[in-house]
This record gives sequence, C-alpha cells and structure tokens, in this order.
Amino acid sequence: MNTKRGSRATRSGKGKTDWAKLKATPDSAIRFTKDAPRTSPEDWAEAVAHRGLPVPVRKEQIALRVDADVLAWFRAQGSGWQTRMNEVLKAYRRAMAQTRRAEHRHAADARKDARG
Repeated sequence: MNTKRGSRATRSGKGKTDWAKLKATPDSAIRFTKDAPRTSPEDWAEAVAHRGLPVPVRKEQIALRVDADVLAWFRAQGSGWQTRMNEVLKAYRRAMAQTRRAEHRHAADARKDARG
C-alpha cells in the first residue's frame, strides 16, 4: 500500500475507500476503540485547519557551504532534514538573542551600581 502523500491513488481518487458507503454510515455505527476514541468539540478546539492559516514565513534559497560530516548527519535523519537544519539555526539565533539580552541587563546593572 502506498501511503505517501500525493500518491497516484490519492491524486486519482481511485483509492480503496468506498466513499458512498462511508457517507451513508450513521454516526451510531461508528465503533470507538482505545486507538480511535470518541471526541468532543473541546478536543478539536485547537485543531489546525488548512483554510485561514497564516502564510508561512518566506524562505530564501541560498548557497551555503557546510562541512561534509554535518551535511551527512542531517541527511541521514531522513526526509525533512533541511527543515530540521533551519530549526537548529533558529534555535541558535534565539539562544544568542537571549544571551545578548542578559549581557545588556548585566551591563546596565553595573552602570547603575557604579552611579551609586
């Protein structure tokens, strides 16, 4: 079975699901299990829908020289390695910004103490 998003069966609409039968099935016929429990509107309150989502931040394509071993490690993580690399860079940026804020606070406190 090909479950990869965008597979031929998905795109063609010729999968194995009997949509007419599914639409005709009353809610009372749904069997809930531990793996597929009954849900409530509250369970879905923070669900993400595709329509109305904010536009993602625009990404820029660049040429970047990276050590071969670093690149090999990220690629070995599988699909989505470029996104993970981007997340690592964003985490570093946040950490550096936090460090700089702490340094600025320390310097301001030192100036304040020096004034007396």
